[in-house]
Amino acid sequence: MLSVEGLNSFYGPAHILFDVALEVGAGEVVALLGRNGAGKSTTFRSIAGLVPTRRGHVRFGEVDISRLAPYEIARLGLGYVPEDRRIFTELTVEENLSVGRQRPRAGAPTWDPERLYALFPNLAEMRRRPGGRMSGGEQQMLTIARTLMGNPSLVLLDEPSEGLAPKIVEQMAAAIIAMKAEGLSMVISEQNLHFARLISDRAYIIEKGRVRFSGTIAEIDANEAIRDAYLAV
Repeated sequence: MLSVEGLNSFYGPAHILFDVALEVGAGEVVALLGRNGAGKSTTFRSIAGLVPTRRGHVRFGEVDISRLAPYEIARLGLGYVPEDRRIFTELTVEENLSVGRQRPRAGAPTWDPERLYALFPNLAEMRRRPGGRMSGGEQQMLTIARTLMGNPSLVLLDEPSEGLAPKIVEQMAAAIIAMKAEGLSMVISEQNLHFARLISDRAYIIEKGRVRFSGTIAEIDANEAIRDAYLAV
């Protein structure tokens, strides 16, 4: 579904990512783990075409998207949920969802507002509420739901549990598991190993812009040295 090879990214003269490589299979949930500043968000922004200076190869399905513009990548069915949410605060929940609407696409689950309200019951109770009058957790749900309105084949979810109350984190984990059951592929960047353990099949660990580990969550759990070196605060 997604293959990244030799990805190098730059912000001006600063070299941020160094030969990052990762793969995601159809219907798979993969965690990208690492501390703040490790390069997780830059990896996602580079895959989505939002970092202007980058080298390497990114394939999405059968298409090389390495040199495509962000809107072209989105139209192919790759969704991106940024860490800072970026909802339209003046628009209602319903209107935010309408903004994200794209056509159904072969091989991807199809979403509409009613299916999304079932996935995120909190949104169903506030469908006419402006986005600016929602809590951080509710805004996070809305951002994910708006991305799903594009009927993506794969979604990049940047720090979906960060700053959320434990109850909302549980709801988020349940929603991600339900999305996976629909056949949606996901890459989820996280610092929270417990959250990653709940939702992911495999994990990569990134530190200082380099992939330092690739394997299962069970392998991370069994390797205290890996956890201490790359995940401990």
